[in-house]
Amino acid sequence: MKFCANLSFMFTEGATIIERYGLAKEAGFRAVETGFPLGFTIEEVKRARENAKIEQVLINIKTGDVSKGELGVTAIPGKEKQFKENLKETINYATALGASKIHIMAGKLNTVTEANWVVYENNLRYAAEELRECNKLGVIEPINQHSVPNYFLSDFKRAVDIIKRIGSEHLKLQLDIFHLQHICGDLSYNIKNLMPYVGHVQIAQVPSRNEPDTPGEINYEYILKTLESNGYTDWIGLEYKPAGNTNEGLKWINKYGYSL
Repeated sequence: MKFCANLSFMFTEGATIIERYGLAKEAGFRAVETGFPLGFTIEEVKRARENAKIEQVLINIKTGDVSKGELGVTAIPGKEKQFKENLKETINYATALGASKIHIMAGKLNTVTEANWVVYENNLRYAAEELRECNKLGVIEPINQHSVPNYFLSDFKRAVDIIKRIGSEHLKLQLDIFHLQHICGDLSYNIKNLMPYVGHVQIAQVPSRNEPDTPGEINYEYILKTLESNGYTDWIGLEYKPAGNTNEGLKWINKYGYSL
């Protein structure tokens, strides 16, 4: 198992997202994933990553102001131009950071119609071709409605159906076990059946979204072995909110028989 720190969730106390690169390295991480670093230039973020001598695995597409609930425009008709601009800018950041994966966020909608699904799939077809040109992987993630009400994509079956229809090696599923448990449960069965479409995995306990060994619904000792037995060998993003001190909370990794 290879674990990367999610800098949008970890090392957050009093530190900017670019300062967290160094904190992740100090904690022993070899790699990180991040949301889009709004407010920081490519040069600033690249310098922070290089100074920390740490790998960037994934970056989220430019979403807008997440503090205002802006989580992308991929499924919003009339904003196709903005989507393409956001994707281009994100590809530029990903290239500078050496990231091979981009999480293409769908956006939040109060009302969903068939027009949203049409524009979503069209935008993903466009993204898959653009990502093919630069040899990067786009991933889409169903997000549960408890954590993020009105997020457009909260259905694993529809996500996989879209991936299958587009049929590109440059568009896969981001499998966050936290969201999978909320939306579907039946983790062993779903991990096995979703794995052929998976391009990235993230974990957190349910319902607290804290460390995997905190009290909750998921037995992560078993789930991590299930991921391994189903052939997943890539990075696993730790997209959890530390229950206390971030570094102290990392003890679960050794306890479960792994290392950073």
